[in-house]
Amino acid sequence: MNEAIAALEAGEPVILPTDTVYGLCALASRSGPVERLYRLKKRDPLQPSALLASDLDVLLECIPELRGRGAVIARALLPGPYTLVLPNPARRYRWLTGATPDAIGVRVPNLPPGAAEVVATVGCVVATSANRPGEPDPRRVDEVPREIRDGVGAIVDAGDLPGTPSTVLDFSGAEPRVVREGAAPAAAALEQVALALL
Repeated sequence: MNEAIAALEAGEPVILPTDTVYGLCALASRSGPVERLYRLKKRDPLQPSALLASDLDVLLECIPELRGRGAVIARALLPGPYTLVLPNPARRYRWLTGATPDAIGVRVPNLPPGAAEVVATVGCVVATSANRPGEPDPRRVDEVPREIRDGVGAIVDAGDLPGTPSTVLDFSGAEPRVVREGAAPAAAALEQVALALL
């Protein structure tokens, strides 16, 4: 864990377990570490990645504009296996929002203890699955491609994870949209949010 914290603070990407799959993470506060992560994963720079926080209060510190409707939506579903796409009027973290700087994906997962300590220490990180684009999501460290494992500053191994990626819900437009069905049912989540917004 100390190695992972040091690597992140030095601008290196690391592999961390989440509540769904193994993630490739980097410090989100500067563009350099995020660009390194994108190069290592061979991810299209126009493809957005999620901002991951250890808890909701930290997330709201990172993106103050989420207070209000965005915070109500986030509190209804997080922490949990969701990525929520929310309005980003201040265009924060432009180096991880890809082609959609007016919206940002956010995650507050139920992290395994070691990963939780790492993220709580460094603040928000950018997170994407630790695989090549289009390849299976890794549920174990040995399922992460060798080139990615060799290219990170540290790996936190929590054994087998569930292996299904987060459910992605987009609340940045007039109507909510299901981007990806994942680890939790989208319909139930949308119902929960609708009740919270009443």
